[in-house]
Amino acid sequence: MALSMKGYRVISVDIPRVWNHHEWIQAFEKFLDAIDVHHIHLYGTSLGGFLAQLFAQHRPRRVRSLVLSNTFLDTHSFAAAMPWAPIVSWTPSFLLKRYVLTGIHDGPHEPFIADSVDFVVCQVETLSREDLASRLTLTADAASVGNLLLSDSHITIMDTNDYCATSQQLKDQLSERYSGARQAYMKTGGEFPFLSRPDEVNLHLQLHLRRVGVEARPDLVRGISRDGSGGDPSESNDRKEDSDNPPQDDGGNFESPSTESQLPAPESSEPHSLNELPLSTAKCCFAGQGDAVILLPFPLLREQITVSEILLQLTLVTLVPLLVGWLYITSKHCWKSKQLM
Repeated sequence: MALSMKGYRVISVDIPRVWNHHEWIQAFEKFLDAIDVHHIHLYGTSLGGFLAQLFAQHRPRRVRSLVLSNTFLDTHSFAAAMPWAPIVSWTPSFLLKRYVLTGIHDGPHEPFIADSVDFVVCQVETLSREDLASRLTLTADAASVGNLLLSDSHITIMDTNDYCATSQQLKDQLSERYSGARQAYMKTGGEFPFLSRPDEVNLHLQLHLRRVGVEARPDLVRGISRDGSGGDPSESNDRKEDSDNPPQDDGGNFESPSTESQLPAPESSEPHSLNELPLSTAKCCFAGQGDAVILLPFPLLREQITVSEILLQLTLVTLVPLLVGWLYITSKHCWKSKQLM
């Protein structure tokens, strides 16, 4: 919301219930068409960062820049760690939640990191079995990111240096692939830096957007006057009808070469001063920037679970209800026999 208050159009997207990467690309493209956004800047964490790269590979004319956090280039290592992936759609919900959540680093956390973990745990508890199975299927479906048409100068790698489920080897592979990308390392932040270190993440996002030529439009934020003051509530109500309709993008078919030529030239690669980017709290989610920043936050938490353990727990889940039903029927017949005698 802090970025929205500054005049950026920010959209947070949950990964839909899809079962392969091709479905993801098609579903995300239909979503962008539905909200009438043609050019986007993607910020993805872990699995979200991998899916963002896939979308940039297959739909290069729609993606103008990438911010990647604690992510990877391929899923082969995760596929090897999940030999039970073919039966993931049959796995009970509590086992899927256990697989996702038990990868969280044990031990004491800083207060903000602990709060972020608690929040994510609550969010995972609200997911259905199908949603969990879908996301784990996307993780275990062996695939890799090919060459991107996007220049490395339009990519920022934002990693945390403390514990993360994504191994350092996978992070190093990403850095080697995008050797010309801007590096934005954070000393701490845990699995969910966008929750535990929001101010620092927002600063890096603003620096990235400025570097690729995207400027904020605070004059178009609802409830904020052009001089930066709070604005009169009555004036805000008078402008509500207009402000509820965000300005359209630069128009045209996203496959048209003319739209691609309108990419803004990146600014100087010299780092900006953080003092130039004061932060403020926000209670407004609308902003009028033509492009949109799409957030794909779904960190991957994993644990090694053997096939035998999965089959054993599936067997228990299946047989226990049958055993209870058999005992109930047997006791009922015994009671009737005793009454007859």
